[in-house]
Amino acid sequence: METTPGMPSAGIWGVGRAVPARVLTNADLEAMVDTTDEWIRTRTGIERRHIAAPDEAASDLAYRASRQALENADVAAEEVDLVIVATVTPDMLFPATACLLADRLGANKPAAFDLEAGCTGFVYAITVAEKMVASGAYRRALVVGSEILTRITDWEDRATCVLFGDAAGAAVVGPCRAGTGILSHVLGSDGAGGDVLNMPAGGSRMGTSEETVRDRLHYIHMSGSDVFKFAVRAMGNSATESTQRAGLDRDDIDLYIPHQANHRIITASAKRLGLPLDRVVMNIQEYGNTSSASIPLALAEAWEDGRVAAGDNILLVGFGAGLTWGATVLRWLDDGDRR
Repeated sequence: METTPGMPSAGIWGVGRAVPARVLTNADLEAMVDTTDEWIRTRTGIERRHIAAPDEAASDLAYRASRQALENADVAAEEVDLVIVATVTPDMLFPATACLLADRLGANKPAAFDLEAGCTGFVYAITVAEKMVASGAYRRALVVGSEILTRITDWEDRATCVLFGDAAGAAVVGPCRAGTGILSHVLGSDGAGGDVLNMPAGGSRMGTSEETVRDRLHYIHMSGSDVFKFAVRAMGNSATESTQRAGLDRDDIDLYIPHQANHRIITASAKRLGLPLDRVVMNIQEYGNTSSASIPLALAEAWEDGRVAAGDNILLVGFGAGLTWGATVLRWLDDGDRR
């Protein structure tokens, strides 16, 4: 769906990020499982990842990223009337992490809920927020992707334990001048691929038992080759469609921010889109795959590094468990674009 000219619009007013202090390098992993730094780097591009402390939860990282985003947007927590947290690792199954976050921030009893769309979660959440703000139903939305993936990582599985890290990224969404802000989006899913990437136990299908714990079913299970093939196709198709819906072509895209899952997936998708790597944000080497946090984390880091300027067209693309995919094109705001 694209934004209709003249209709109310919403865009990102400010961004923030947070990562845990502890860093786990590939060399550290060599001492834990049968792997090597070279094997990890050549196949994934990852060199290190950040690991949450035992007392850190998704809401803690979300809080830090949110405070930074609110400050950068010059918005007080009391002004936020909608909070959406995209996560597959909530503090607990209920209540929603978004409710805990809103309370800790001091928001004035906003609408708050969690959204679960795997690694595509932030793209889904920012789309929901944009529609709710553009409709006039809400004025200021806080959208967060926050994950403690290392809590559901099987540290005995050398194929997956090298991939994941912990982080949060946040964005404040508010109304803006027509023709700016979020210009288009594409969302999709294919539940037939649900078994390609999942955590089998812990839900209503397979509750917790001695057997599920013994069989290590409370950890991430993934078919890497299937995910790779799906990712390149889904990212390319959704990115192209979203760009076209925004009335742009690839030469109009100033910055491409894909989900940070694997450097080969990122470079393959950029090649498929015809985008040079100097217009691609890639920080997987530092953080690994942080699921729903990866896109807002990369966006916030790009903004901090001066790679984002007013008027830039930015393409966000994700894929994840579900299987899900999504893309959105946004035009970065200047202060005069806010409404």
